[in-house]
Amino acid sequence: MKHTLPIAAVACLWLAACSPAAPEGDAATSDVVPTVEATTAAAPEPVPNHDDWIGRWVGVEGLFADIQPVGDGTYQIEMQSDLNTRATYTGTSTAEGIAFERDGETLTLRATDGAGTGLKWLDGKQDCLVVQPGEGFCRD
Repeated sequence: MKHTLPIAAVACLWLAACSPAAPEGDAATSDVVPTVEATTAAAPEPVPNHDDWIGRWVGVEGLFADIQPVGDGTYQIEMQSDLNTRATYTGTSTAEGIAFERDGETLTLRATDGAGTGLKWLDGKQDCLVVQPGEGFCRD
């Protein structure tokens, strides 16, 4: 039985030498390629730009809309919307146009053509804006 102990010891050494080494700290993981997980947070939507609408737009019977930039998707709209109503509004760019509040109602100034204004005097024009049917303005 004298040889049993040394044979067992040799067998243990041999098994230890043949088995993979246990990882040690960061050095053992240096060959691992990191993975990037997809994030579900979407990038913020860019602010629509309506700077091509800057300037004066003319309606019928002296009505007009004058749009000036304030910055960061905000515009000042001076508007003669009917014969008795002239006011200045602050508008914000949206995907649909420039939204503004008038008399507690949120309205949107949108791009259209003369026919889309609902005003026969503007029919045939191509570059127009409309708030609602019958309230439109075009470039000359």
